[in-house]
Amino acid sequence: MKSRIKPALSVFTVALVTGLLFAPLPVQAAVQAQPASQEPVFRPALLGQPFPPLSLPSYDGPQVDLKSFGGKNVVLIVPRVYAGEGRWCTICNYQYAEAVDADKTADFRAKNNAEIVFLFPFDRKVASEFLALTPSQLEKIKGWKNPAEPDKLDEQGKQRLARMRTLFSKDLAMAEGEVPTPFPVLLDPERLVTKALGVFAAEWGGSKADQGIPAVFILDAAGVLRFKYISQTTADRPDFEYLAWILKNLR
Repeated sequence: MKSRIKPALSVFTVALVTGLLFAPLPVQAAVQAQPASQEPVFRPALLGQPFPPLSLPSYDGPQVDLKSFGGKNVVLIVPRVYAGEGRWCTICNYQYAEAVDADKTADFRAKNNAEIVFLFPFDRKVASEFLALTPSQLEKIKGWKNPAEPDKLDEQGKQRLARMRTLFSKDLAMAEGEVPTPFPVLLDPERLVTKALGVFAAEWGGSKADQGIPAVFILDAAGVLRFKYISQTTADRPDFEYLAWILKNLR
């Protein structure tokens, strides 16, 4: 399968992987002490340092603390969710379905001693709508990849078709009303965490709308941040084969 990440490898990506392999020694970094009347400030996460304490409500209800995954690697994924005002991010639905598929068909979590966690900079209502729409979004992608008369496409249409088949390399599907949630979906409607991580914006990717900036953070079994990837465009996202490679190369 062609990885979406390979064409995007750049000095930026190499720097991230270099940080993974040659990260500085951990130093103390956590939540800044605040008066009792204020919310704690979530500090930015730095390579080679312990990931700041993170505890948020989840889509399924209970509060989830990343410390509860002690002894496991954590793959923390921030989706864009919205691609514009009132427009859902189709790639994000595909990314979620890809995570479910990677765990189901490749045993991603067990083979990599890892937990997958999604972090939504929105409330439960938005997360619920996003998940419910995933089956129809996957059907939309199927249509993009399989036009009725591909041989009649002009050159521009053929190029777009090639991009769609590369970007959405797997044929994924889910049944309406049966979207699984095998891993935690954390909710950050106040954006205390996502803003501190630099992965929330009111304008990004050419659209003005509250949205996440697609990102992946990988914490090792000791809770140290070993890898982070902040997307440069909405299509610029590491697939799960690439993430598995990163996990296997953690020192």
